[in-house]
Amino acid sequence: MIATILPGSTNFHAVGYNEHKVSKGVARLIEIQNFGSLGTFHKPTPSELVSYLQKYSSQNNRIRKPQFHVAISCKGHEMSEDELLDFAHQYLKEMGYGESGQPLLVYSHYDTENTHLHIITSRVAPDGRKIQHSHERRRSQEVIDRILGNDRKKKTEDDINWAKQYTFSSFAQFKSIMVSMGYEVYQKDGNVFVKYGGKVQKEIPFTEIESLFKSGYRERTRCRQLRSILKKYRDVSSNKEELQKELKTKFGIDIVFFGKKDAPYGYMLVDHANKTVIHGARVLAVEELLDFTTPEERFNRIEDYIDRLLTLNPKITQSEIYSKIRKQRAYIKKGIIYFDGQSRPLKPFMAEAIDRNNRIAMVEMFNPATEAERDLLCKIFKVSRTDLVDVSLERTHHHTDAVNRLRDIFNDENITSVRSRLHEEGFTIRQEEDATYAINFKQHIIINLTEENFNLERLKQSVKQIERQKYQQQTKSTSHFSGKTKLRDVGGGSHSEKREWEVGQKGSYDDIDDGNSMKKITLY
Repeated sequence: MIATILPGSTNFHAVGYNEHKVSKGVARLIEIQNFGSLGTFHKPTPSELVSYLQKYSSQNNRIRKPQFHVAISCKGHEMSEDELLDFAHQYLKEMGYGESGQPLLVYSHYDTENTHLHIITSRVAPDGRKIQHSHERRRSQEVIDRILGNDRKKKTEDDINWAKQYTFSSFAQFKSIMVSMGYEVYQKDGNVFVKYGGKVQKEIPFTEIESLFKSGYRERTRCRQLRSILKKYRDVSSNKEELQKELKTKFGIDIVFFGKKDAPYGYMLVDHANKTVIHGARVLAVEELLDFTTPEERFNRIEDYIDRLLTLNPKITQSEIYSKIRKQRAYIKKGIIYFDGQSRPLKPFMAEAIDRNNRIAMVEMFNPATEAERDLLCKIFKVSRTDLVDVSLERTHHHTDAVNRLRDIFNDENITSVRSRLHEEGFTIRQEEDATYAINFKQHIIINLTEENFNLERLKQSVKQIERQKYQQQTKSTSHFSGKTKLRDVGGGSHSEKREWEVGQKGSYDDIDDGNSMKKITLY
């Protein structure tokens, strides 16, 4: 049984709150007492009810907020509406609101899974005195326990013993278990104080709790399961209270937040089914847990942010955007936004701009120092907006070192094929109009060989050409023989041992003779 005393007011706004629930069909006024003739001939309007309560309370103008508003609820539907109403009357009498002539409104609500009533009256007694309200919340719990015959101290001891059976590794985690049971817990002067209903019910040495600390619960599979559960029910909840209720009802998991009610800085998950406590940060960041927007709204928010980044920096790249949006647990790749396991295409103009910027960044990695170099690289990387590419004011030392390395290769007479050697060094030769370039795509270097006065004639010779020249030189130095001598050297008949060497061993006729000559030899 829970009695929640709600804030007071000068204008009895609780009447409007409850009547609004009535108008929506989720509440009903089940009792009205001591409102004079109101309700005798017609159903009173909300303004009539408020006016009567204000006039009644004006007997004592020293009370600034005369409204007394309390919600009384039981667990589930263990009590009927009539039984709960009887309990409410006993409660009001014990609290000092049951005197004859005390105005009273009782509403029954049907918008939750438990039977509960809202009661509205005045803090002014029928004789005009102020009804005692000191230590009101503590007295409220004592009254409930007295009516129900509860032994609160024994119940507290039982709950503490039950909490000790859980796996927890810190005082904060033990505290979370007790808070999930409805207690307030704090530590002071080496002792732990357990309060219920505003009153300390039990005091125990901190060392007694400390001795129960166990190694932190780190079961990864369960944490992954909880992460999925939290995200799923967060996306169908409108606030943290609704999320807490869903997790408690469906899975027996309590979410205990730390910090201010409207701005908690962290939370614990009390997993009653497994008797464990898990620090929320191991499962889902508190900011992510409390992000009560639809997936569509989150995608829109991320896309709007990317749009702002592009406005501030028209050349921003995909990697730079990633560094900005990773805190939102999102990333982009090839024009697609990825967020929490879901994806959605970026708006076309944004995807095209980012792709263009990626290409521009690739061009600028080469640090082109001339417009000609810039234009060639833009052509290679398919960048149409050459005006957006920066031209470097001076050469880098990497460029200078590469030029010197290439000059050594060009000047080395022992290198038979300069083009092949450049390829081994990672350079590709590119002819563009009247200039020849050496480009290293891995090291991001572009060299204008023509501008650097390299001997480009050395690029024209291939390995085969050089080997052919050597062969021709060797042939010239060999003695010339007559046709008969060549035939005698080859051998007499078609079954000669040398015939196999002549036509089959080399495997290439080009270096021996042409096809017609071979036919002539076969005929002999």
